[in-house]
Amino acid sequence: MEYMKMPVILACFVLFWGTVFPQGADSARFRSLEPYDFHMQYLRNDPAVIIDVRTKMEYRHNRIKDAVNLPSSQDLSNYTDTLSRDYHLFLYCTTGYRSRRAAEFLYEKGFRNLYNLEGGITAWNKDGMPLEKRRPKRK
Repeated sequence: MEYMKMPVILACFVLFWGTVFPQGADSARFRSLEPYDFHMQYLRNDPAVIIDVRTKMEYRHNRIKDAVNLPSSQDLSNYTDTLSRDYHLFLYCTTGYRSRRAAEFLYEKGFRNLYNLEGGITAWNKDGMPLEKRRPKRK
């Protein structure tokens, strides 16, 4: 009788594991990378663009060097006509949520070389990666 419980317990574990750590269709649409890997992948790919999908105010406060600000809250479709589908697009926001949504949107528009910064600029900063900050005001 004990041996009959084992497959049920194993099935429950697999279902639990899949809900806690999902590996869904998003992984096929874009790659989420930790800060160091995100940076290295950006350096390896040409042509590549880093896109900050945060608000203009967030972007002005601090940003990854060479990032272009395309806020996801605005109509991102206005920008898709100006971006080549040959480019590798590296997306980030504060925590990774908005950039993940932007990557999904861009995938639907035909972009295939998409990378998301896992944990966003918060993880980038925590790992000690370089940031450009707002210039101090002149007196």
